[in-house]
Amino acid sequence: MPLYLNDEQSMLADTAKDFVREHAPVKHLRELRDSNNADGFSRDLWKAFAEMGFTGILIGEDQGGLALGHVEAGVVLEEIGRNLSPSPFLATAVAAVEALKGSALADKFYPGILAGETVAALAIDEQAKFRDSVGMKAERSGNGFRLSGKKQFVTHGHVADLIIVAARTAGSDADENGVTLFAVDKGAAGLTATPERLADSSIAARLDFDNVEVTADAVIGEIDAGRDPLNRLLRAGRTGASAEMLGVGAGAMDMTVDYLKQRKQFGVVIGTFQALQHRAAHLYSEMEVARAATLRAQQMLDNGADRADEAVSVAKAQTGLASMLAVQEGVQMHGGIGMTDEYDIGFYMKRQRVLAEMFGDANFHADKLARAAGY
Repeated sequence: MPLYLNDEQSMLADTAKDFVREHAPVKHLRELRDSNNADGFSRDLWKAFAEMGFTGILIGEDQGGLALGHVEAGVVLEEIGRNLSPSPFLATAVAAVEALKGSALADKFYPGILAGETVAALAIDEQAKFRDSVGMKAERSGNGFRLSGKKQFVTHGHVADLIIVAARTAGSDADENGVTLFAVDKGAAGLTATPERLADSSIAARLDFDNVEVTADAVIGEIDAGRDPLNRLLRAGRTGASAEMLGVGAGAMDMTVDYLKQRKQFGVVIGTFQALQHRAAHLYSEMEVARAATLRAQQMLDNGADRADEAVSVAKAQTGLASMLAVQEGVQMHGGIGMTDEYDIGFYMKRQRVLAEMFGDANFHADKLARAAGY
């Protein structure tokens, strides 16, 4: 598979670039933050995404979507990252859509996602760092289940219409089997959401489930076999987060290169300094490696390749490291101004930090790959 976009994907990239740059540039993030927006994103912008057809990229044509793939979703996510656009696109139109595929619940939630009216949240994290273990309990109660436990780092969890929850219906926390995925509606009795603003000004919630009752119809997939939809969710989320981090890293790199061409010291443009040229060249190389790894993972997911999991972990780890280098070098090369709130480069560093933690950081995926290889 060639590691470049075809003509149709390039056209989508041009469309997404123009749309996001016009409607959701970095100043849009500042406006939401400074107005203390309680949602953490613009609902009008979310509907505009839907009008462009972006929210249906991974939804089949028979259900009203575009029936495209992870490469195309990544094209949109890269522009979201480049412009630091606050949006539920990753959690809702990518991860949640993949989790719901093949489920009877898709018919319930896809129309709202396609219309830009439904927002989904992913309640899968229980610890300070992402882990594969699931400890939250789901006990049988009459015709359904009763959920008890806590989740954290749930982006948009305080305003989501749909909350996808991973809970344990059998076995111990670390067991592969015995996990069930549930679709919990907004405002369920016994569910408490405590929103917190993250470093990048986005809002995530801590969720407390106090005997939240759901019917058997809320199960996504099969009881005790929730790892399948959960793994689909994670593969899509990780690849999508990698694409968004590519955009964050590329945006930071572009800002830095422009600054190197303008800033002067002692009457000389600092971009002519060989040491800074070497650092910029190194950064470009690392970002290109990350771009290739991410596109490869997207293509393998779209083709249903056997080793797609490994490619996804490589992409998440590599983009985490490359984008971290991009934002750190950006702040360093900007000097003192890079530390100020008035300048945008710091926003890229904050967003990269949050994305790097989503669905497992670089260390998590390096360890995952090592274990898979027998180390």
